[in-house]
Amino acid sequence: MILAIDVGNTHITFGCLNEKNQAQPVVRIPTDLKETEFGYAVKMKEILELSGVDENKFDGAIISSVVPPITEMMKRAVGLITGLEPLVVGPGLKSGIKIELDDPGTLAADLIATAVAAKYEYPLPCVIIDMGTATTITVVSAAGSYIGGAILPGIGTSLNALTKGTSLLPSIEIQPPRKAISKETADAMKSGLIYGNAGSIDGILDQFEKEIGKPETIVSTGGLGRVVCPYCRHEIIYDSKLLLKGLGIIWKKNSKIQKRRSEN
Repeated sequence: MILAIDVGNTHITFGCLNEKNQAQPVVRIPTDLKETEFGYAVKMKEILELSGVDENKFDGAIISSVVPPITEMMKRAVGLITGLEPLVVGPGLKSGIKIELDDPGTLAADLIATAVAAKYEYPLPCVIIDMGTATTITVVSAAGSYIGGAILPGIGTSLNALTKGTSLLPSIEIQPPRKAISKETADAMKSGLIYGNAGSIDGILDQFEKEIGKPETIVSTGGLGRVVCPYCRHEIIYDSKLLLKGLGIIWKKNSKIQKRRSEN
């Protein structure tokens, strides 16, 4: 069993991957820069125990992170729970995917993991839509290479900017409106968020198709992909565990360098 952890700007997602690379359970906790490694260890240990997971049964652990200050804390937290020195996605780890960027070293770890999962799980070329704090729309080519993509503000980020910048607009739950042409403020905001983001995604996908042709697969992930993507014109598969599956694949390619803390 592998402990796979993704540290994002808003949430930390972790799951237990079995021998078939299936993640169960999958849990999210808030990303907190003020937390310590002991605090994170306690939270994860309690969740694992409540889920019936024996932390002594982990064969390995792997982390992807876009929040550098938390990466080291999470490594130590995993060590406290499992006794393992977790692998961290980045330079030095084999991913099995060629990165065709001007500066491959700038590619975020979470985008590497989702691209790896897409390469091994879905027909190519594949477009990946990851809706988190930012929305990223990226492409794995027919040859299995990561060739780039687009980044736009996440739906939650857009909502925060909207409510903070206007005195009369309330905070709302991100969910579909009753109608596109809404008759009250909160529903009008929902309409703008859902249809506006769906339209943005469709527009970017249209432009991608001009460059690479029609992709074999479009897959979405991230907490809000399930909410927004059904309103897009394009056919989009939702895979909530795409990133964790990518981490499992990367771990298998690098499992020989997994260390116990006592070996360091």
